[in-house]
Amino acid sequence: MRKLATAAGGPTSLMYRPAIPFAVLLLAVATLAAADEPPASQPLISPPAAGSDLPDMGSPAAELLSQSDEYRLGAMVAKELRDQNALIEDPEVSEYVNGVGMRLAAQSAEGGKGFQYSVIKDTSINAFAVPGGFVFINAGLVLASSTESELAGVMAHETAHVTQHHIARFIRDQSKQSLPTMAALLGAILLGAIGGGQAAEGGIVAVQGLSVQHQINFTRDNEWEADRVGIGFLAGAGFDPYGMGQMFETMSRHEGLATTYIPAMLIDHPVTTDRIAEQKARAAQFPPRKGKDSQSYDLIRERIRVLTATGDVDLADQYARKIAHGDTNLGDRYGEALALMRSNRADQAVRILTPLVQQHEGLTLLHAALAEAQARAGHVEEALATFQHAEQLFPRNVPVTVRYAEELMAAGKPGEAHNMLLDLFNNVPPTPDQIRLTALAASAAGDPGDAYFYMGEYQIAGGDLSLAAQQLQLALAAPNISQIQRQRYQARLDEVRDYLASTRKRQLASDTGDQQGQRQPRGGR
Repeated sequence: MRKLATAAGGPTSLMYRPAIPFAVLLLAVATLAAADEPPASQPLISPPAAGSDLPDMGSPAAELLSQSDEYRLGAMVAKELRDQNALIEDPEVSEYVNGVGMRLAAQSAEGGKGFQYSVIKDTSINAFAVPGGFVFINAGLVLASSTESELAGVMAHETAHVTQHHIARFIRDQSKQSLPTMAALLGAILLGAIGGGQAAEGGIVAVQGLSVQHQINFTRDNEWEADRVGIGFLAGAGFDPYGMGQMFETMSRHEGLATTYIPAMLIDHPVTTDRIAEQKARAAQFPPRKGKDSQSYDLIRERIRVLTATGDVDLADQYARKIAHGDTNLGDRYGEALALMRSNRADQAVRILTPLVQQHEGLTLLHAALAEAQARAGHVEEALATFQHAEQLFPRNVPVTVRYAEELMAAGKPGEAHNMLLDLFNNVPPTPDQIRLTALAASAAGDPGDAYFYMGEYQIAGGDLSLAAQQLQLALAAPNISQIQRQRYQARLDEVRDYLASTRKRQLASDTGDQQGQRQPRGGR
């Protein structure tokens, strides 16, 4: 059973400042045409459907970035964040934020196709999107929210940035600049979004020849459009449309944010009183909301609080004092149990979670937490029984299945874990972390062929097809693979090689065209 991870940093300081290598971000644009293209199974963002009521300015920036280019660029950023351990790789958190995100994205012309939502280990209040459907929310934003609709409001805003192709159009708008200049600009923006406003400011100042006033006007238009389109997503998904304006008010109260200098296309910035008033006026145009926040919202917020807390913070004591004063909810009890597990008091966590599971049997988060607490307390058979019951209640639920598989592996039953994960992989769209666990389970079960194969799938999910091809070749060379396995490995390798070959061919044609253009005489007689 994996332990609850913690991140360094104080509750009001930046939790994580990953220094993304600038060369990686330059590569994201400067060599975009040569980048590995994902297989057809990878989701791509489609253009707005004919007759859509979305504004025309949201059309793709086809002059520079194709839809597959947008996906590849976003996948490169996501992979870099994952490689630097900047993301909260937690099945429970991932399922929740993607569930909220998909409700919002389903309101778009794309119908939610291809979006991926992740939480960053950073307690500053921020969120941003990159091309290809990748939306990133800081842990601090989740913790600063008071309701699910407030959190969903910012997520809706960022989702609108994606559907309207704002960053791609910004790159296109700068196409009159040299390609290295565009690459440096995008690199500075993304570096600042993850590494802090000072880095963004310095990077942008270093980029010469850009029209500052045009940039400001462009991003203002983007923010206005993302607000307007996003609130439609918010209301259409059943959330309180006032949530967006309420979250903007919360953000405006936080001074000294590290995101001061990041261009507005990546964050909800600037949050002015006019902007807040405008959002309230828009919200008033929608019918009153009838639903309530999901119970999972409170639980996930406290889970993120525990995951990002520093080691010297006694969260269990803080929760206990809050509960003693009667100012508590289900999320606080859940958070207390997680904090107790983190401080090696799993038996106490079991005593808290057992009645909660009985009272709220429909919450998968409670079942998984109880099983984890039982395992940490040394009651392995009870933990496996709890997981088995949860699996029956929630078949193929990703967090439950992944946690169950982890416990089976820890209990010396990797074969059962591998079979369970294979069933999940074949029936539910997998996350990269889930694919990696499938590979580890295969290795532990003595199946090196599948171990290499699923590591290849893990690399495909991260957009690195060259490394994926190497893993698939190792799978084919593994001993004692069956004929069915061999056919499956070879078919996937052929698919990857075909994409790599077509990418190289396209790049060669592009390079040849560039050379011919350079040789063409200027002007005419």
